Formats: sequence, C-alpha cells, structure tokens
Amino acid sequence: MPRQPFPTPQLLVIAGATFVCVSSEFLPTGILPDIAAGVGVTEAQAGLLISVFAFTVALTTIPLTRLTHRFPRKWLMVATLGGFAVTNVICAIAPDYWTLFAGRVLGGLAHGVFWAVTAPYAARLVKPSQVVRAASITTAGATLAFILGIPMGAAIGHAVGWRLSFVVMAGLIVLFALLVVLFLPPVEHRVTLRTGEIALPARRDPTLRIVIVICAIVALAALGQNTMSTYIVPWLIAVPAIDPGQVASILLLGGIGGAVSLLIAALVGDRDPHGVLLVTLIGLAGGGVALGLLGAAGWPAIAAYVLWSIAFGVVPPLTQGLMMRDASARLRDFAAAALTTSFNAAIGGGALIGSFVVAGLGLAWLPWFLVGFAVLAALVLLVEMLLPRGRERVG
Repeated sequence: MPRQPFPTPQLLVIAGATFVCVSSEFLPTGILPDIAAGVGVTEAQAGLLISVFAFTVALTTIPLTRLTHRFPRKWLMVATLGGFAVTNVICAIAPDYWTLFAGRVLGGLAHGVFWAVTAPYAARLVKPSQVVRAASITTAGATLAFILGIPMGAAIGHAVGWRLSFVVMAGLIVLFALLVVLFLPPVEHRVTLRTGEIALPARRDPTLRIVIVICAIVALAALGQNTMSTYIVPWLIAVPAIDPGQVASILLLGGIGGAVSLLIAALVGDRDPHGVLLVTLIGLAGGGVALGLLGAAGWPAIAAYVLWSIAFGVVPPLTQGLMMRDASARLRDFAAAALTTSFNAAIGGGALIGSFVVAGLGLAWLPWFLVGFAVLAALVLLVEMLLPRGRERVG
C-alpha cells in the first residue's frame, strides 16, 4: 500500500483561511482612532468592538457547534468564511456605531464555528502521530496574523481609510473561501458505531476529562498571557522606558518569536506533547519572572519579552494537537469548540483583569500575574500527568 504523503498544501489553505479570519478579528486594533472618529465615539468605546467579538465567540461557539454538527465540514467552513466576508462589508458601510457593533457580533458568531471546524479538519487529514505537526501549520496562520495581519490592516486603513480596509479584508476572505472549495477534500466527521456498540453521551466519554483539563490549562495560560499582552505597549513605554517610535519594531520581534515557537512545536511536539507543554508552561512562568525582575533594565527586558513570546507561542499548537489526539473521535468537534471558548474567554477576561491591575497596582505588576496563572496551568498539567490513565483515549 503506498504511503500517503503529508497534506501540506491542504493544511496551508487552512492556515491561510485562519490568517484572514484572525486578521479580521483584530482589524480594529490598528485603526482604532480612525474608527472612533468615523462613527463619533471615544477610543474606549471603539475598543469594545474587539471585546464584544471575543465574548460572542466564548458564549456561542459550543451551542452553535452542536447545532451545525450534521453539516459537511468543508461546506460549513465555506459558509463561515462567507459569513465573515458579509460582516466585514456590514462594518465597512455601517452608518453608526451600533451597526458596526452588530457587525462585530455577527463576526463573532461565524468565528467560533470556524475554529470548531478547522482544528478537527486538520486532524482528520493526518495520522494520529502527526496531529501536533498539522496543528503547528494551521496555527501558523493565526501567528502570522499577529505578525503581519494587524500591521497590514493598519497600513491599509491609514492609506485608504478604515472603511475600505474592511472591504479589502472581505475580498481576501472570499479568495480563501474559493481556495477551500478548490483544494480541500471532504472529510467524514460523523462517527459510525460498530456492530453491537452503543452510543455514549458526551458526559460518559472517558476522554472528556482530558478535554476539560486541556481547556483549563489553556484558560489559565491565556489569562496570564492576555493580562500582560493587552497592555504590553504602555508597559514597554512606562517600565523599560522604550521610545514610542521603537515599540512597533519590538512587537515585531515578539511576533517573530511566536513564529519560532511554531517551528519548535512542529519539530518536537509529536514526540512527547505532555512533557513539551509542561516545559513550555514553566518557561512561560520564567519569562514572567524575568519581565518582573528586569522590567526597568531596558534591553534585557526586551530579551525577556521575546523569550516570553516564544514560550507562549508553543501553547496553542500543542494544546490543539493534544486535544485532537487524545479526545475520542466523537468528541473532536465539541473539544475544538470548547478550546475556542476557553481561548476567547481568556482574551476578554485577561484584558479585564489587566485593567484592574493597571488601575490598582500599576503596570509593573502585570508580569507577576502572568507568572501566577502560568504556574497554575503547569500544576494542572502535572497533576493530570501523574493521575492513572490520564492519557486514556478511545476511538
């Protein structure tokens, strides 16, 4: 029987679709003042366009994933991309703030289902021993969105206006929807019971525990990450006293660190994902300690920032790969939806916690909250690894 080649081209299509969707999610970040002036609101109100997107994803992903479970995965991905394109057009032509707000809510509805489809899709294209490698490729789209997508959206917005930047993003999304139609094979996501087998409800699936554990790890790690990263620009300016003109270059260094982490996950993640994830979470806590101790030291703080970016960048592909490898086939879609919910709840929750920290304790305290959440995540993983049958998996 001929050996099936690793489906790199198909995974790159998924990565590209992920790139445009994440770029769309954070598009308002780079053009916030322009949006605020365009619809006559404060920058704080414009910032809620990002928060409402994240919280919409967190609240609706699981129920929408259950409602759409019977639909073919390929065409559901195309539908979510089409929904993204439409919501970007709504934002582009919005006559007022609340229409723009509604467009972002609709975008959040599509975003959650998109993530719930793409992670299991990639896992269904490869062997179980290759899921972390596959997740590293598809997750690269999200990382590149942070490195290139957000600056690209800002550049387009400043060059042609914030409304046209939404139009350009809609066009890119339509392009990748066409690539999905042309290049992605259909996959079977429904599990056929063997003769005599009785379908178990999700709550009795023996792999449900690992789904809950990984979601807890993601929620804790991402809470710490977003508590710090949401306020990284004011922290860089105030604590290590970086010149505002150099901030964009430093953020680019952090983004490159995130790209390096994807290479690390792809090379070693499939060998011992639990062990690599534990080392990564310890490294994340260590990066927070370095930021806390070296924050006022200038460029040593920047080195600590890059190391922190590398450490956290390993977490998404590893946790996604672990989830798709260890969850049973019948739980994969639910597991992907739960993982998306955890990430987005942590995005909104971390930003909220960070605002209280900055207002009450000051910017210099942010790294220590990163440390605390990372340590808790590492402890949850360590307990899971020590428990008997912690890695049990069913088909």
